[in-house]
Amino acid sequence: MSLPGLLKQSRSSLSATHMNRLLKVPVLASRAFSSSTKQLKNRVPEAQKLFQVDNGLPVHIKGGTGDVLLYRATMMLTIAGTGYSLYWLLIASMPQK
Repeated sequence: MSLPGLLKQSRSSLSATHMNRLLKVPVLASRAFSSSTKQLKNRVPEAQKLFQVDNGLPVHIKGGTGDVLLYRATMMLTIAGTGYSLYWLLIASMPQK
């Protein structure tokens, strides 16, 4: 076979390969968004019951130990940051020697 014939054959096989890949795209996309996946259980009613119990706790710590730890860590960081900011504000307001 001559060189132009080989080039023509390689172009046609290359385009066929690309065409096959392009034809697979809709199939793969439909598989990615199919409804045959496992359905998740709705846990909203359970959470509503937990948060509506009148036990005297504020709503932001009714979730349990994790919520209490997050709340306390947030408060400590807030207080430490405020103190640090006030310290540097005091240092910046003092006249230099």
